[in-house]
Amino acid sequence: MVDTNADHDLIDEPQGPAESEGQAPTLKAFSLLQAVARSERPLSMAELSILLGMPKPTAYRIARMLERDGLLEREAGGRRYVAGRKLLGFAMEIVTASVRSAPRHAILETVSRQLGETANLGVMVANHVVYIDRVESAWPFGLRFEPGSRVPLHCTAMGKLFLSAQPRARQEQILGKVPLERYTENTITDPQRLLRELESIRAAGLGVDNQEFLAGVVCVAAPVVDASGATIAAIAISAPQARMNMNQAVQHAPLLRAAAQRLAETLALPAPERLAPERQTEAPPAPRPRRAARRG
Repeated sequence: MVDTNADHDLIDEPQGPAESEGQAPTLKAFSLLQAVARSERPLSMAELSILLGMPKPTAYRIARMLERDGLLEREAGGRRYVAGRKLLGFAMEIVTASVRSAPRHAILETVSRQLGETANLGVMVANHVVYIDRVESAWPFGLRFEPGSRVPLHCTAMGKLFLSAQPRARQEQILGKVPLERYTENTITDPQRLLRELESIRAAGLGVDNQEFLAGVVCVAAPVVDASGATIAAIAISAPQARMNMNQAVQHAPLLRAAAQRLAETLALPAPERLAPERQTEAPPAPRPRRAARRG
């Protein structure tokens, strides 16, 4: 079994023929960042080495360099790697710029115009939901959140939708780290009750916020799913409860799901190679030596 937790101070070794003839250093660094970004959980050095087919000393050297530059971080209290704040910020700048100049913004405008309410597009970044685009309603009373704004996971429609798509172990891990702050009387702060809520949301395929984040405001969200079936974003509508109650908001699910499908088509992302959450990473078995054939 490979030691997936120990990251020893490895000495840089001279590059052998296979390494020197392989990817350029820049491409190796990009491949490592891509593996971390695509994974559904933090990755250890041994897992990165195996996933990338890269010698562990090389992977370690590149990871340490990326960590110093803020592109990678160690998970809290552990040695596995996650995307760093600098990388997340860079990614958000790219996504926000592309969204606002692409057909995706027009889809949000159409949803907002059809329902007369605010339409949002968001992604899960670390332990928050980040708005990457938003079209405000034409009503005088509006909820003013700019693209790039962060909102909690545990009490928002998009946040609970993202959480519901995670494996149960990952849900418990996130809820154990994120403070379940009470924002309104309706905010769910009990972890077990929230886990049951996530089961219902996963079954329905629709996230709901019944005045849990902002008093007097309801929200419903549908997932934007990529070619691999992973939830990569969410589209949501939010409105004052005085104009749209929770039952009325849920009735707009077909329109939201249709918009989510159109958004997924604009993304046109190929199915990424993901490391399964429950996969046990082991070293490949050593080849058995072949016996020399006997000569008669």
